[in-house]
Amino acid sequence: MRTTLRTLKPLKSLESLKDAAAVRRDALASLVVFLVALPLCVGVAVASGVPAELGLITGIVGGLVVGALPGSTLQVSGPAAGLTVLVFEAVQQFGLGALGALVLVTGLVQLALGALRFGRWFRAISVAVVQGMLTGIGLVLLLGQLYTMAGRKAPGSGPAKITGLPGLLSGIATDRAALTAFAVGAGTIAVLVLWKRLPAKARVVPAPLAAVALATAVSAAAGLDVAHVEVQGLADAIRPPGLDDLGALASVAALGTVLAFALIASAESLFSAAAVDRMHDGPRTDYDKELMAQGVGNTVCGVLGALPMTAVIVRSAANVQAGARTSLSRILHGLWLLLFAVLLPAAIGVIPLAALAGVLVHAGCKLVPVKELGPLWREHRGEAVVLAVTAVAIVATNMFEGVVLGLLLAVVKTAWETSHAHVATRELTGGRLVVTVTGNATFLRLPRILETLESLPKDKPIELDLTGLRHLDHACRTALENWAERHHDAGTEPVLLRPMAEKVGISSL
Repeated sequence: MRTTLRTLKPLKSLESLKDAAAVRRDALASLVVFLVALPLCVGVAVASGVPAELGLITGIVGGLVVGALPGSTLQVSGPAAGLTVLVFEAVQQFGLGALGALVLVTGLVQLALGALRFGRWFRAISVAVVQGMLTGIGLVLLLGQLYTMAGRKAPGSGPAKITGLPGLLSGIATDRAALTAFAVGAGTIAVLVLWKRLPAKARVVPAPLAAVALATAVSAAAGLDVAHVEVQGLADAIRPPGLDDLGALASVAALGTVLAFALIASAESLFSAAAVDRMHDGPRTDYDKELMAQGVGNTVCGVLGALPMTAVIVRSAANVQAGARTSLSRILHGLWLLLFAVLLPAAIGVIPLAALAGVLVHAGCKLVPVKELGPLWREHRGEAVVLAVTAVAIVATNMFEGVVLGLLLAVVKTAWETSHAHVATRELTGGRLVVTVTGNATFLRLPRILETLESLPKDKPIELDLTGLRHLDHACRTALENWAERHHDAGTEPVLLRPMAEKVGISSL
């Protein structure tokens, strides 16, 4: 049966390519992803301190190579903002030539992790953390691209972006060039918002494609003085690592950089896969295969001397929202990047950066679940707190640290909720006190349990009934033993324990 299923999978993919409607839908979705990926590839490269072409190369590999590999059907890979600071520091410390060697070894490490089946452990992730990740990424995208819409350079950190907003608004109001660029971006957003209200026949063209095309046409016709995408040539940008670059990896600092690249790239990719799986009802991600696919992609990027890659939630979300159903859309988006960068660089050069920034601002807003926050707060307040903390942490630090903090908070929240313990006291005829403890007695509930026990009279016999406990951890067991000894030292008879010691793991009280 297993052989039969594996044989049917490629046949199913081939059959989908024979469906003209499916191919057309995925082709249109790929254009949307291309429009979203283009500014991300260029922007991440510039922010990382490397030529813009290296970001495009990584985007192309993410589409043509990783897009064709098994793992996640709709997730799209490319250079990611989460590695920007690390790449910048690595280039400053080791040089641009060593970047390819670092990324190459990073890919090999990911391949090894995937082969050892480490990827599946990333499936254990809280829904609130995933939503918080999407919200945080949406806010970072929104804040950063607002500056690009005005033709300004965005500050490096999330808090700096927020504190710089008053100055940005003042600059837009007083600078004619900034106002013009911002108007182009705002017009692009307006088209995106209003496009869904048009007749169905008009909406055959994806809204981002139509918005960018209209912004480009208006800017060209009116002769507006706005910044455009600048691309030179991909061939000259390719920098395969040499023997000296590979030799530089022998240092402890270089190996630490490789480890950081591998862990952050893997975590971002698989966290993104968890988020993307919740956006569609298609095939689920095979996390081990996806981790290996990312490893192949980074290995190829390393050979070409390009930026490291991860799965990028922004373009992945755009892919799903554009109606993609198969991996054809992400492969084609890589092809469009390649063709336009190599054959038609002038066509890319006529697109206003403000228009592309408007597309990203709109995409960032859609990632923030504004309508869901109110009901979530009323019904699941703890989940809402996890979501908010994760999002704020991503804005304040970066995606990896924000998600890790969210996961830790989710674990603490779950531990607190599942460790509920109820303590009840009643007095029998003759003065004996019966203390009944039910639920899960863990160290989180230990202060309340001890507070109740220590408030009991010292001169009365006590019976401790633990028959209702489902779990008793080592901390509680030790604390109960110590309390019983202190109570016995006060001159009363020993504490009577129920149930049997084997059930709760207490040898004696």
